[in-house]
Parts: sequence; structure tokens; C-alpha cells
Amino acid sequence: MKKIDVKKMDREKIVGTYGRFDLVADHGKGAVCVDEEGKEYIDFTAGIGVNSLGFCDDEWVKAVTKQLKKLQHVSNLFYTEPQARVADILTQRTGMKKVFFANSGAEANEVAIKTARKYSNNKYGNDINWIVTLENSFHGRTMGTITATGQDAYHKDFYPFLGHFAYCRPDDIDDLYEKVTDQTCAIMMEMVQGEGGVVNLSKEFVKAAEELCQRKDMLLIIDEVQTGIGRTGKLFAYEYFDVKPDIVTFAKGIGGGLPIGGALFGERACDVLKPGNHGTTYGGNPVACAGALEVLNRIDDAFLTEVEKKGVYFKEKLSAIPEVSSISGMGLMIGVELKKKNAKDAVNEALEKGLMILTAKEKIRLLPPLTITYEEIDKGLKILEDVLK
Repeated sequence: MKKIDVKKMDREKIVGTYGRFDLVADHGKGAVCVDEEGKEYIDFTAGIGVNSLGFCDDEWVKAVTKQLKKLQHVSNLFYTEPQARVADILTQRTGMKKVFFANSGAEANEVAIKTARKYSNNKYGNDINWIVTLENSFHGRTMGTITATGQDAYHKDFYPFLGHFAYCRPDDIDDLYEKVTDQTCAIMMEMVQGEGGVVNLSKEFVKAAEELCQRKDMLLIIDEVQTGIGRTGKLFAYEYFDVKPDIVTFAKGIGGGLPIGGALFGERACDVLKPGNHGTTYGGNPVACAGALEVLNRIDDAFLTEVEKKGVYFKEKLSAIPEVSSISGMGLMIGVELKKKNAKDAVNEALEKGLMILTAKEKIRLLPPLTITYEEIDKGLKILEDVLK
């Protein structure tokens, strides 16, 4: 095939919705990405938390390829074994009752929003339909989830919005009590606000939200799109907070590189949606589910313990860098505040030296593959330290 100027063709032919970094990725293995010129990069991004097993993991490729040779798609009008197996593992490991499969985190959050409103509408009438989310949150880019997102920057230019969302200050229990009214049907939150700057919530605040939902018969929705599937050292981050959600949304890391998302439903929410209430053509696709099965089977207790250890190791190493001001996050979801250097400048300079990292607000954000080795961590952090100096 004739070699093309990828960057030029992208600029001419693809809608410019992304501020792309100056890297044409060609192939990769584990936590190493290789560009079209053969230069290697340590990957601390995992495709924004997607490649949980790294690039082209042998067993993941084998599982996906095997399914691809059997059945690539059949639609949700029929049953498939991979979808049933993924649902069985997720419900067994969480104690939740049922799963709805989608293709992305935004779609997963959309079904959570619809379920919460239907739950209250069925029991109390159409006036109980407000949802409280948090300032600084991020739940997606569809018209519903962008409204749920508590950041003005994402709202610019797209009015009118869905409506009936209220935004509470994170970790402000008094404000939460004020924002929740008799018309509220749900509270929706991330345990760690990823796009909002890798900001951890306090256990006291999350427990207060759970108590409020139980007392007022509202649904507690936990958005685990970025924090879920082992990213924080637990299968889901809410496990650190000693709460029992009614809906948990997930995506990103479960597919290992293929698009799959969904929502887990607890006792109160599992039978709210009926045939025709919601649907998707591709959600729970058998090939994507084959990848998800491999990911879930690999993420056992020993694997999660190792993720926690790697997270601690990252933070210890980062703390020793004089230019680092503070560190936030859980497990292998890490935010780094810098004393002087601009985060975006640091990301671009790191890329030039062979390290892929992200930003989140004014911070550097690190989301490496969960399988990253300590040798790769050291190599990447050495590049980062050199950049910050």
C-alpha cells in the first residue's frame, strides 16, 4: 500500500474536533508504542484508560481473533454466549443484579439517566425527574450527558440543554442537602473526577449521598467509566467507599481496546426498563465481549493487589521529584500538580523525548496500562523528571 502523509490527510479529510499530539502511532506491544518512523514511546495513557492490558496483549488478541472467526455480529434480537458470560462475571463479582450493554461511557450514562427518571416516574409521577451531579464532573458528550457534566466549558455553544440537572459542590454535604429537593430522582457522581483534574471524593460525602438516596427513595448512580475495571486497584472504585450503588456505569478498560460499555443495575433498578424502553445495535457485540472476558478473567485479586502496589510505587517516585507540587488519584489513575511548569508544555516535551502522558485541567494525568512493568514505569518517570527539570 502506498505510504501517505497521515497528518496532512487528517487535516484535510477529518473533522477537527481533536487537538492531536504530534505522533502517528503505527504499532505497539505492552506499554510501548511505536510511531511510523520506528521511534518508541513509553505509554502512560493506555488510550485514555482503555488499553488495560496494554497494546496487543497475546491472550487478548487470541480471544478476540477466535471470536471474530466465529461470529462478528448478530444484533441484540438474538442471544450470544460471550455477552451472557460477561454479564455473569460482572454480577457475580459485584453483587449487582443485571447488566445493560452499550458501546461507550456516554451511552452507559445515558441509560442510567433514563432509568433513574423512569424509576421515579413509575412510582411518583412525572414531576420527580431532577438529577443532582457534581461541579467539575464529566459524564460524556451526548446532549444528555453533557448536561449532566458540571463544567461550563463543555456547555458553551450547545444550548438549549436537556434540563432538570442541578450541580452540587464536591465534598460539600450542606450543598448536597440543599440541591436535593422533593423533585430529585437521583444523585450521579464519579469517585475520582478524571477529566475534572483527578480529584478524589471523600468517603463522608459519598456516604452522605448514599444515605440521602435511601431515605428519599432516589437512585445512587456511580460513574465508573474511567475508574472501573481495576484502574484504582479494585474492580470498581466505589468499593473503597463502603457504599452500595443502584447503578454503576462502566466502559473504557473493560474492552481492552474495543468499544464496549454498560450499566450494572442493583435490586431497585434492575427491572425498571422494559422491552422498547432502550436499545442499541452494537452494544454487547460478541467480539467486544470476547475481549472483555479476557480482561475480566485476568483481573483477579492478585492482579488488583499489583495495581495498588504500582500506584503506590508511582506516587513514591513522583513525590521525590522536586518540581511536583501534589499528587492525587487512586491506583493507576494519577494526577500530578506541577509547581511551575505548564502541564500542556510538559506533555509535548515528554512526547518529544519518548513518553506519552495526558493532561486533566492544570495537572498531568497518568493512566498507564494496568500491566505496565516496573522497568517501564522507571523509564517513563525518568523522562518525565528530565522534562520537569
